[in-house]
Amino acid sequence: MKKVALVTGTTSGIGKATAVALAELGYNLIITGRRADRLETFKREIEVAYKSEVKALCFDIRNADEVKKAIDGLKDAWRDIDVLVNNAGLAVGLEPIQEGLLEDWERMIDTNVKGLLYMSRNVAPLMCARGKGHIVNICSTAGKEVYAGGNVYCATKHAVDAISKGMRIDMLKYGIKVTNICPGAVETEFSLVRFKDDKERADKTYEGYKPLTGADIANLIKFAVSLPDHVCINDLVVTPKAQANATNIFRGGQK
Repeated sequence: MKKVALVTGTTSGIGKATAVALAELGYNLIITGRRADRLETFKREIEVAYKSEVKALCFDIRNADEVKKAIDGLKDAWRDIDVLVNNAGLAVGLEPIQEGLLEDWERMIDTNVKGLLYMSRNVAPLMCARGKGHIVNICSTAGKEVYAGGNVYCATKHAVDAISKGMRIDMLKYGIKVTNICPGAVETEFSLVRFKDDKERADKTYEGYKPLTGADIANLIKFAVSLPDHVCINDLVVTPKAQANATNIFRGGQK
């Protein structure tokens, strides 16, 4: 039986690219997301292109009951999850704290923090029982520093950073690796979601420089999970060449 990888948020961006990268490594895949049509289309694409077995699970990671039902419903070898990539996450809005919308805050907290916790709480025991596995959490440079208007989004990613560190300690005696990956600017649907489908504003986020792509991050995940068993990348910060940190980007026309 091939190894099994579960990747959340695979209907676009980093999650989709990660599923492809792991299929290239020969993994069978459990892909998750809320857009059933995209999931099923992607499932067929992977099966045809890489001859991997793929299980598509459509549920909302913000709902603890749905997460538990989805993982409890896995049968036989699908329960032997070797890699969990907690990728699903988002930013919504860029207002200062005094103008923030409660629904935006709750959406970010529920997805970025609670969703990651729900997934980890249900998958980690399966790994612990087998004494092996690798959990990869997609954090952000926003988990290392803060910026104007980032307030709650930055707080959620700081939480991911802290959870990853704590998880690494908790998983030590079970032989399970934990890797925290913190990307800077990645051109995906991220800004389109943040600016609530305002494409013009979203596109301006990436003007004047070459941002990272979902495939760039997927390749780092591919590398991390391919290392010898005794080697673990704990924490990795990655940005485009033109970006030094969350607030310093040189928009000098590199594209």
